[in-house]
Amino acid sequence: MPSDRASQTIRLRRLAAELRRLRERAGLTGDEAAERLGWSGSKISRIETHRIGVKQADLSKLFDLYQVDAGHREELQALLRESATSSWLDPMIAGFPADYVTYLYAEAEADAVWMWDPQIVPGLIQTDAYARQVLAGYQAMFTLPPGDAERRIEIRRRRQRQLLDRNPPLTLSVVIDESTLYRRFGDNAVMREQLLRLEELTALPNVTLRVLPLAGTHPIGTGAFSYLHFDPVHDVSLGDMVEVEHLTGAYYLEDDEQAFRYRVTFESLTAIAADKDQSRAMISAAARTHWAAS
Repeated sequence: MPSDRASQTIRLRRLAAELRRLRERAGLTGDEAAERLGWSGSKISRIETHRIGVKQADLSKLFDLYQVDAGHREELQALLRESATSSWLDPMIAGFPADYVTYLYAEAEADAVWMWDPQIVPGLIQTDAYARQVLAGYQAMFTLPPGDAERRIEIRRRRQRQLLDRNPPLTLSVVIDESTLYRRFGDNAVMREQLLRLEELTALPNVTLRVLPLAGTHPIGTGAFSYLHFDPVHDVSLGDMVEVEHLTGAYYLEDDEQAFRYRVTFESLTAIAADKDQSRAMISAAARTHWAAS
């Protein structure tokens, strides 16, 4: 998988999206641009959909064709250079499914992540013991490569350190269903440790954690998803991305209208969930009462 890293990085996605915007601003179709450059008809499409990378020489030709000014050229060239730099993820992702790797690189570049999960604590804020129990359930039904679970746990541990402690830190907003506090994964000690970890996270200034009460209003029935927001880099914007989980992996939505629907959904969930103090109290009560040491 490391050989495919370039196609997964968000900075290349950002560059690809900007090249499409510049072509459209120049009033050219993909076929017209390709014809003027003497390229195959599919090359422009593959660059703009980040299926292939773009070489420096080809980038310069696109700049000339689209009449990009010197300042913006330098911003885009910086994106291309930075996309080739190494990441702390690089040595850890070999052998993992492409959709999982895509999410890891996207999360590492995101400035804000919103997570909704109606069943389990989201992976980014799981303890090692809780994560091990969640993965054990999957392993009981499906065969995973040897050591796969422990590698995923190690990546989650690194994600927590890299994202929540970086400068500036990731802005993380999480809504979980109240049933998550009482759905057993492991023994009482595992559950109590996990909920106490959630209680600790509620004190961080960059983390918002809310609980959707079972007795409250549920605006829409949807499974777990993550909404990722990216601030501009080198004055180049990138649309928000949504990861939607399913049994065998995940799929991604980058269409503006589709992403907007998930944004509205998350904002609605946040609005009707318990507030920060109430959520913290609900988590604390479950940890200290329901999962008290036997």
